[in-house]
Amino acid sequence: MAHALQMMESRFLTYVDVERGLAHATVEAYRRDLDRYIEWLGDHGIDDARQITTLHVEAFMQALALAGQSGTSRARHLASVHMFHRFLLGERMVPDDVSQQVRAPKTGSKLPDVLDVDEVTALLQAAQTADPQDAVGLRDSALLEFMYATGCRVSEAVGVNLDDVDFDECVVRLMGKGGKQRLVPFGDYARRALEGYLRHGRPALAARAKGEQEMRAMFLNLRGRRLSRQSVWEVIRRAGERAHIDRPLHPHTLRHSFATHLLEGGANLRAIQQMLGHESIGTTQIYLHLDNVRLREEILLHHPRNMRGV
Repeated sequence: MAHALQMMESRFLTYVDVERGLAHATVEAYRRDLDRYIEWLGDHGIDDARQITTLHVEAFMQALALAGQSGTSRARHLASVHMFHRFLLGERMVPDDVSQQVRAPKTGSKLPDVLDVDEVTALLQAAQTADPQDAVGLRDSALLEFMYATGCRVSEAVGVNLDDVDFDECVVRLMGKGGKQRLVPFGDYARRALEGYLRHGRPALAARAKGEQEMRAMFLNLRGRRLSRQSVWEVIRRAGERAHIDRPLHPHTLRHSFATHLLEGGANLRAIQQMLGHESIGTTQIYLHLDNVRLREEILLHHPRNMRGV
């Protein structure tokens, strides 16, 4: 095994043992999995963590499959690799987490279009503009920040009117399915993006209207009319390309991500139901399945009956 990687592994094991205080069996599980990972990297000429790419992590997982490792074993190895790379990133030993995009073997259903927090951050940053005169850029940034902050449907986003938003209370009135209204709070990022758009972007778009201006609509197109649902798809697609997210995106991606991230952060399922405007809690419960990968990693790494060598 490469000496540099061994040193990084040793620091990681000390971290989980001393600073996090994990059980001895858990630390040994990490040690076994990472010994195998680092040995494989060394066999392929990798002696520095900064040389590792996502392709290397994927190839390692394929090697485990070819060696006859079960799906459970491969998932546990990947959980260890994920934790190791997150540690390296947190310690600034590497510029990014190359393991992030590598997924464990599928064990159940999950929505395919949920972004993790880092991906959403990249998407929102890609929509931002440094030009205070870029009306479209200001609109796109405000739109995506608003959709992620509220978890609204695309029809609700394009249907928002100026008087639906209370900036003092940071709450918006959304018109859901069947004409049912609900109040949803939003945070500072969305508020600042909306205020910047209203101050510097929307007036320029409204001035382009050839006929009667859309006086009520929050989000306008280049002709000064209410933004269409199809246009929102295009806004998200462009931002996804600039953020180098290499999978299809659509407006519900932000809605699904909003709900999933709230759930992962400890939000009550009933509260998420109300914010999404679901009539039935059963509809909201689909997001419980999206947390299975994270929970599965925790069980594989920490349950005493999963600590045996494979």
